[in-house]
Amino acid sequence: MPIRVTFTCTLLMILLCSSFVWAADGKITVGYVEEVILLPWGIKMPARVDTGAGTSSLDVRELSVRDNIVEFKLPEKYGGLAIRLPLVHWKTIRSAMGKGERPVVEIEMCLGSKRIRTLVNLNDRSSVTYPMLLGRNTLKNNFIVDCDRSFCTVPVCPEARPK
Repeated sequence: MPIRVTFTCTLLMILLCSSFVWAADGKITVGYVEEVILLPWGIKMPARVDTGAGTSSLDVRELSVRDNIVEFKLPEKYGGLAIRLPLVHWKTIRSAMGKGERPVVEIEMCLGSKRIRTLVNLNDRSSVTYPMLLGRNTLKNNFIVDCDRSFCTVPVCPEARPK
């Protein structure tokens, strides 16, 4: 009997100390800041989790929209990669800087063990700490937010290899 109790306690401790925090319904707990990997490019960057934001936002440079195609570059710190994506729509965003229209594109990312397709608005975020903001549209259905913690999980989607 003591061996079985010890094994059970050891297994319980391993599960509690795991780098992934799982909720009972399969949702992953994320903190105030998490690492994400943009797919298929394999670009790893920190993202601030913001349940007050309806839509996620990505830091970009040299943004242009022509014939419903959005062209932009990621910041040099994250490789400066030039990307072209179809415009999904324009969104009016209210922020501390005022109100403005931003292009919205669909991207794919890895957050924890989840591969997610989500809409992001594009904006120069060089004046803020984090290049990506994860809003409710990205977090709903898959995640629980623990605002007292950060880096609760690591991106481990099999096809996501950070560059």
